[in-house]
Amino acid sequence: MPLQTFKYAACGGTTVLVEIIVYYISYYFIFNGQYVELGPLTLEPHTASFLVGFAFSFPVGFTLNKYIVFTTSKLRGLVQLFRYGLTVLGSVALNYFFLKLFVEMLEFDPTLSKILATILVVIYSYFTQQYFSFSSKKKEEELA
Repeated sequence: MPLQTFKYAACGGTTVLVEIIVYYISYYFIFNGQYVELGPLTLEPHTASFLVGFAFSFPVGFTLNKYIVFTTSKLRGLVQLFRYGLTVLGSVALNYFFLKLFVEMLEFDPTLSKILATILVVIYSYFTQQYFSFSSKKKEEELA
């Protein structure tokens, strides 16, 4: 296994673990499995828990990817952050879709659903991080 892939797996695993732990705590202890009312907006408990988990995992994931995994990138930090944000938005959309599918349509356990959704999104995330968010000239030349 290439070193970069190992680093991505270790850092990604840490980020995912943080997100799942925060999701679990949010779902069962903060929101108590109840709907969350935010003014005119009402969120399902799994959606609210996902958003809280995201608030923790986004900065953790960016920091680990920038300083441990994709250290050869010559892109400026703000460009990396912007690109990372775009790819994470894709991950958020996929996570949201899978949570809706697993929890509401298939009636799976919310935590199991989050784990399954995460597994499916990891592949998308790895390639978008490597070839877009933290791309380097060397990688771009290899692809041409």
